[in-house]
Amino acid sequence: MNKAPPAGTFQRRIVIAAAFSVAAFALVGIRLVDVTVLHAGSAKTGSVDRPDTTRADLLDRNGKLLARDLPVDDLYARPHTLWNKEQAAHDLSKATGASEARLKRAFEGKREYVLVARQITPDVKDRVMSLGLPGIEFQKDAKRFYPEGRGAAQVIGVTDPDGNGVSGLELGLQSRLRDQDEGAAVTTSIDMRVQYILAHEAQMAKDTLDVKAAGGIVLDVRTGEVLGMISLPDYDPNGKFGEHDSRRNVMVQDTYELGSVFKVMSFALAMEDHTIGLDDWLPIGKGFKVGKWTIHDAERMPAMMTARDVLAESSNAGTAQIALRSGPVRQKQFLAHMGLLSPVPSELPETARPQYPSNWGQIQTATVGFGHGISVSPLAFATAAAAVVNGGRKIVPTFLKRHGDRRGEQLIKPETSATMLSLLRYVVTNGTGKQADVPGYNVGGKTGSAEKNVNGRYVAHKLLVSFCAVFPVDNPRYLVFVLLDEPHGGKGGIMSLAGHTAAPLAGHVIARIAPILGVPKEPVLADAKENS
Repeated sequence: MNKAPPAGTFQRRIVIAAAFSVAAFALVGIRLVDVTVLHAGSAKTGSVDRPDTTRADLLDRNGKLLARDLPVDDLYARPHTLWNKEQAAHDLSKATGASEARLKRAFEGKREYVLVARQITPDVKDRVMSLGLPGIEFQKDAKRFYPEGRGAAQVIGVTDPDGNGVSGLELGLQSRLRDQDEGAAVTTSIDMRVQYILAHEAQMAKDTLDVKAAGGIVLDVRTGEVLGMISLPDYDPNGKFGEHDSRRNVMVQDTYELGSVFKVMSFALAMEDHTIGLDDWLPIGKGFKVGKWTIHDAERMPAMMTARDVLAESSNAGTAQIALRSGPVRQKQFLAHMGLLSPVPSELPETARPQYPSNWGQIQTATVGFGHGISVSPLAFATAAAAVVNGGRKIVPTFLKRHGDRRGEQLIKPETSATMLSLLRYVVTNGTGKQADVPGYNVGGKTGSAEKNVNGRYVAHKLLVSFCAVFPVDNPRYLVFVLLDEPHGGKGGIMSLAGHTAAPLAGHVIARIAPILGVPKEPVLADAKENS
């Protein structure tokens, strides 16, 4: 049996423990003062060394700098050493832009050190030094700088003042950027040459057509690399956030009912399952009845059309019939197989979830067939479309530079992919996509003009238009997807349709990026015409 300790032992233990606690807290306090309060400054400036940030540079695929930590200073003041606290608050506010009222309150408080401003620039530091104030100290810090400004802002993202990523690749690659070896950089898939062109053409379309938003993607269909992605309006990560700026990346964060561009999936399913032949005829002219609903086309169509021309002329009534040949179960299964019923994976953390019918019946099958009743992100659709045209194999979109062919699982048969390529070329040569054609590059593609759903009702004059292009169709390498939100094209709305807005935008982009990406031009076909 253990004996009880002598009287007074507990009291002595308590006293000893308390003494150790006081000592420990004192040591911690000293350390905090040492690190946070900047006790060891130089005699002239009060500056102190601080461990440099280890956040790695971000580069585009050709080595162009996209993000880098630059050395800056944090400015502190010792209020008890200031001769005139009120005047000091005024002068420091004028020099740094800090709130004068905040500084006055802080200087009158009991804190030994007051943070005046973080991450000041060299010119601000010079202005502060010229004040000749006592008790001013500088602490080394780092500020993330983005040399390309708005060029790829929503893709690259930004960091907070403590150097932590808060959006885009800065957040999605957080651990990699932090853990990268000193001097190493992270190379992205972005090609700033492509990015400039995509942004310039989209901005011109936005200005000309007075759209609410515009976006674009350039995707390598073999590797999954995103060479360009823009979202307008954008913002300057180095400057002040403007009234009309937006940090939202509509290509990944938003979902849309994309309309007729979605017919690519309906035809891919029909070709895969052989539910219709391209030369089969379908009744169109008076619309197509599904239960109590009648599906009509936005423009007048012939009484009968071949399946090939249903896609080329973008008939909703014809596509609804083709979709219903597959049926609800098979349609849903196919779209899930193509990755359109789940969030698309990538290094960007901002990933929207698709929206689709909870009750997937006959009318839902018909409307989903032509892109209504299902909402997906543009990146998700572009990824699925890439599999349709790249020989039928799955790709995973990436914002990191890759090497070699990275196509994976066979999603559709190679012959289905080949048929779809010929169909998409036919849309551009004979259908609604004529204004996307670029001589020498064999562009294929599909238009999409979707009435937007506002408060549960589709509004005819509020359109979301898009174009999905692939080139060259005889050796598919790149996919271009562009989107315009509510274009104003005039002539009763006809000129607002995708064939007159999104299609030429895609064509302009392709004409400029194809030579840069080394896509060889096909033999000039004009010679053949001249000799005929």
